[in-house]
Amino acid sequence: MTQEKLAEALGVTTGAVYKWESGQSQPELNLLVEMADFFDTSVDVLLGYRIRDNRLDSALERISAYCQTLDPAALSEAEKVLGKYPHSFRAVYECAEVYLVYGAGSHDLQQLKRALELFDQAKMLLPQNDDPRICDAAICGNQSFAWFLLGEQEKCIELLKKNNAGGIFSGDIGAFLSMYGNSPEEAAPFLSEALLSGASTLLTAVLGYVFLFRSRNDWASAMDILSWGTGLLTGLKAENSPGFLEKTLAEMLVLLAYVQAKSGMQEESSDSLKKALATALRFDAGPDYSMKAMRFAEHSDQSTLFDILGATASESISGLISLLKDQSFTDQWTEAAGNEKRQSEEG
Repeated sequence: MTQEKLAEALGVTTGAVYKWESGQSQPELNLLVEMADFFDTSVDVLLGYRIRDNRLDSALERISAYCQTLDPAALSEAEKVLGKYPHSFRAVYECAEVYLVYGAGSHDLQQLKRALELFDQAKMLLPQNDDPRICDAAICGNQSFAWFLLGEQEKCIELLKKNNAGGIFSGDIGAFLSMYGNSPEEAAPFLSEALLSGASTLLTAVLGYVFLFRSRNDWASAMDILSWGTGLLTGLKAENSPGFLEKTLAEMLVLLAYVQAKSGMQEESSDSLKKALATALRFDAGPDYSMKAMRFAEHSDQSTLFDILGATASESISGLISLLKDQSFTDQWTEAAGNEKRQSEEG
């Protein structure tokens, strides 16, 4: 349509249409409405405006997408969310995390201070929280890192110590004390606790993964994670010391033998079973449930270790084999255990 025809349809001059097209002026609102009606479209389309979903879930998803590339638009979007949902725990907490991430990346002090302010606000709104992963201690942990980035290392460490329930921040406390504290030796018990907790968590995850991969018949992945797990144990275990890690190693070796058997590696499976038996017998002959046999761990006399599979290595292995519910492997284990017993009696 020519400028002349549009001008005639709207009852304006051709010059007015020209100025709209060249960006020299904008149509009056009543003309926009008439123009939208004339072209069978909406005013939004004429203005180039696309309405967005600004409900909380959608807005937070949009912010999360910005954060994936550290797009600065996340910060302006966060302020819009805070303006619209100032009393929503989820909005305040997630926006606080955004400011912490961006402040950490750019070392922007104002952004870090904004994060601290929002985390304080989130604590006030905590009764609304329905995410079990978030608690007062978790918020304090985030605040401690903001203080650390602001150069307040002592305040960071003290805040972590006050909220270290169950040793959740022991690794951070130990690392910060050894690097920034006035007495690095103060870090030793925290580091030992973190090492033990971390190793325990990883090894438990390895066991879980083996059963997960078994449900998928993914024996290659099961083999890989068991190899990694046994390597971790071997690296942490003090040599020639039948401590608690020997018991865990025996359990890992039994699972490795099982996976090898399912992968058609019968000879390797038999060797792993023999190693598991020897390791289990070594632990059961002189069980030690302390951390003394764990490399790098200090203050080992203050901890007693256990697992849910059984008190002795033999009981734990029996429990694992029962969980596997594989008769052929059960028979293989029974035969190996019987051979070991006969050899021991003959010896």
